[in-house]
Amino acid sequence: MLVKTYGAAVTGIDAVTITIEVNFSKGIKFFLVGLPDSAVKESQQRMQSAMNESTGFKWPGKKIVINMAPADIRKEGSSYDLPLVMAILAASNQISTDNLADYIMMGELSLDGSLQPVKGALPIAVRAKAEGFKGLILPLQNAREAAVVEGLNVYGANNIVEVGAFLNGEDNLKPTVVDANKEFYEQLLHYEIDFVDVKGQESVKRALEIAAAGGHNLLMIGPPGAGKSMIAKRLPSILPPLTLDEALETTKIHSVAGKIQNNTALITQRPFRSPHHTISNVALVGGGSFPQPGEISLAHHGVLFLDELPEFQRTVLEVMRQPLEDRVITISRARFSVDYPASFMLVTSMNPCPCGYFNHPDKKCVCAAGAVQRYMSRISGPLLDRIDLQIEVVPVPFKELSTASSSEKSAVIRDRVIMARKIQSERYKDYSNIFCNAQINSKMQRQYATPTDAAMEVLKNAMEKRNLSARAYDRIIKVARTIADLEGQEQVQAHHIAEAVQYRNLDKAGWAG
Repeated sequence: MLVKTYGAAVTGIDAVTITIEVNFSKGIKFFLVGLPDSAVKESQQRMQSAMNESTGFKWPGKKIVINMAPADIRKEGSSYDLPLVMAILAASNQISTDNLADYIMMGELSLDGSLQPVKGALPIAVRAKAEGFKGLILPLQNAREAAVVEGLNVYGANNIVEVGAFLNGEDNLKPTVVDANKEFYEQLLHYEIDFVDVKGQESVKRALEIAAAGGHNLLMIGPPGAGKSMIAKRLPSILPPLTLDEALETTKIHSVAGKIQNNTALITQRPFRSPHHTISNVALVGGGSFPQPGEISLAHHGVLFLDELPEFQRTVLEVMRQPLEDRVITISRARFSVDYPASFMLVTSMNPCPCGYFNHPDKKCVCAAGAVQRYMSRISGPLLDRIDLQIEVVPVPFKELSTASSSEKSAVIRDRVIMARKIQSERYKDYSNIFCNAQINSKMQRQYATPTDAAMEVLKNAMEKRNLSARAYDRIIKVARTIADLEGQEQVQAHHIAEAVQYRNLDKAGWAG
């Protein structure tokens, strides 16, 4: 008897429907074909153990041939256990075959027949709806994540006994209902940390406000203990809230990577990823034998924070250069290639030298001659050119630390950022994939960010004095455009250019030797 069930394979951040065909004949052998990996092949032992007295199912004593189509797509992981075991049970007449064609099923089996959570529940749910399936059956822990897709019945089950009874027509499983809009807006602006806790550092907070308003990359350089990491962690609290579409796309990426907590429906706050400096190339940009999103994709629509930037391997930093420009990373293999979104704000911090006290107002640098230049040279010029704002962070005096007065709240700063972003959204509404000043190209820059004659004179003097590159020229104008937007001004003025130039600290004499 030939029986078909349906699962899904995740490729990139999308899913492809997999048809599982089971046929019985005389004999006792077990064959699983269709390009399965080792984890899929090991499903035989998990299924045999799950069919025991406690579940009430029996392993059929026949020759079993299972095909997973299309056969040219590699099937990876243990999440195919559920559709495989249901197909075997249906082919051996232990459950009904009437409803099998209506559902996609995914889930990992434990030896006692219970179901363990899987990766990629959200893109699988999107595919199930697109292909007209009546519903999706998943482990209970994944049900809320998949249920954000409207128009699809999502059933969460604890074990194969519940799934078998449901397919036999019993009304034992109820669809999981998630009001995506309600859940999204209820949790949208809940932040545990706030800029109100930051004492002093007004110039740094101003730089972060500009970075958030224009989507610019940022580098903070200063001695240890000056507050670089503390300030960076508060950046998401002043960014514009995620839109529902952005939240769904971000959730898909984290779902594919298995980074969503059980019983979580949507990621409602912008991601903040802070990998350790020992990270590898593949872990940062994505890839591997079975490609997975890297940290730059997990930071999509959010912030990627690289603390102690010179301590990262140089090759790791250089692989970010292309994604920073294109906002997408393509992982290519001999048989296929996948694209992962990577539209993130890069925020970095570093000490000015190995000892950490070069240019410190009070403490003396003890590094050997040339050590500062060697330390700074660990970061390539092309990468530094892609960082729009380079700001020096100095220690906060005791008087400011001990004062009882509070700083400006994140909500107040966020309101100004949102207003600036609205101006940019209206300005670039006719362009696809352009949402903020940091994303505009040279042609758009000449059209929308042309400085006045006085502003051009200020920029000319800065370029000649500091010997800045053409990319630095573009970055200064983009930052100045953002400063003008924060002030609600249509044209880039001289004082906007002057302020933007001040955020190129590493171009000043006295840095890098």
